[in-house]
Amino acid sequence: MRTIRRVTGWRAAAVIAAAGGLAVAAAPQALASPALPAAAAAPSIQLSVSTGTPTQAVTVSGSGFGAYEGVDIYFDTTDEILAGTNAKGAFAKVTFTVPTSAVPGTHWISAEGRHSGLFAQKPFTVDTPWAAYGRVARHTRSDPFENVLSPGNVAGLDEAWSFQTGAAVYSSPAVAGGTVYVGSADGHFYAINASTGAQVWSFAVGAGVLSSPAVAGGVVYFGAADGNVYALKAATGAKLWSFSTGAEVDSPPTVAGGTVYVGSDNDSIYALSAATGAKLWSFATQGQVQGSPAVANGTVYIASFDGNLYALDAATGAGVYTVPGVGTVPSSPAVANGIVYVGGSNDSLYAENAQSGRGVFAASIGGGGSSPAVANGVVYVGSTGGDLYAFDAATGTELWASAAGPSVNSSPAVANGVVYVGSGDGDLYAFDASTGATLWSGLTGSSVLSSPAVSDGTVYVGSEDGSLYAYNLPAAAQAPRRPGPASLHPDHSLRYQTGGPRK
Repeated sequence: MRTIRRVTGWRAAAVIAAAGGLAVAAAPQALASPALPAAAAAPSIQLSVSTGTPTQAVTVSGSGFGAYEGVDIYFDTTDEILAGTNAKGAFAKVTFTVPTSAVPGTHWISAEGRHSGLFAQKPFTVDTPWAAYGRVARHTRSDPFENVLSPGNVAGLDEAWSFQTGAAVYSSPAVAGGTVYVGSADGHFYAINASTGAQVWSFAVGAGVLSSPAVAGGVVYFGAADGNVYALKAATGAKLWSFSTGAEVDSPPTVAGGTVYVGSDNDSIYALSAATGAKLWSFATQGQVQGSPAVANGTVYIASFDGNLYALDAATGAGVYTVPGVGTVPSSPAVANGIVYVGGSNDSLYAENAQSGRGVFAASIGGGGSSPAVANGVVYVGSTGGDLYAFDAATGTELWASAAGPSVNSSPAVANGVVYVGSGDGDLYAFDASTGATLWSGLTGSSVLSSPAVSDGTVYVGSEDGSLYAYNLPAAAQAPRRPGPASLHPDHSLRYQTGGPRK
């Protein structure tokens, strides 16, 4: 018996035609081969931010991992969180915080599937910028993220480099994105590589730049003796705009909420659009305004040579209150915990209720006061009498006073238990923030009126000798090397942050 096979399609037509002795002129086109499954996408992760300080929150999403598996997320070699994938091997929006111990530099965020072994990495840069005169708009002049320098090792500070300008550097440096920005009395504004001290670019103003800069959104802002406020591209020094006040601008600008606040020797404070330089409002005092405005909770605080401390509405410039009697004040206010602090010219540090302007305390400092710094419940202020003082920030009780040369016009900076301040004797000093003990001093070539900035384990300050100085530890801790999968070990005590694999 003959077995009959069922044949279909064009092959059946050919068989039937052949059986009937018919000739087949042409076979139809062959059917397309079935499509092969697409190659699986390589595993990858996406970070909400790629640069930040210790304690920065980082949100991680990923794709290309195994379906319905756990994925460990590591910061360097520490397993921080466990994510669960869906049917497509993806997970979304799991969050961890950068460890407080993460030192400046490039770190690595890694993701590894527990069952598939699929692996992906992205770099993350730990950076602790000091991007403006007071570091933040409230002008607390303190860095809570510094973790390289401490009271235990600051004695090992050494000069890393110095950069010579053509005249005195009264401007206080700002540090952001690996670059130091500073003005000089030689009529130029400089951008300097923070690591090497090499010039990145300079901008010729034609008049002295005593104002300290502020960096925000890729733009650097500063004032100059020609009466202008300038905005330059931070990366290139290209001019974006300038605004004329009609008188010398020694006041360091403060940038907050898309607005630049700055004082002028024409007895006024201005609010300018950070994007265009257009004037939003101005407020007239009865004296020069050389300090930097502090901005907090929708209010601008500024002192004037007319002897008053002013509180202004940040949006409109309308006066909120005036505190008289603080003396001719070239210093800048600081705002912390509902109190405004300002160093007066009449041998006192003043503390006023930020909302009402009522006096909280006045503390004697034996001379004119610098701009104060506030950290951990203590307010620090320098005196033209030659001492650095520490007071309880709530009561004004003196905690300690330490000699710092013939005069202290430089404003202190506080970071990780150390207070740094310049002196008229040409030294930059480091004091223990708790006890006032002198921990270190570094000699420049002349008086230091510039205020120090502390960033990524380095202290920067200008001097009347015409140089900008950088001090750091020759053997500071470095970020760990890039880890490979073999060096990563899952923490089996972790639980899924988002409820586990999603089926």
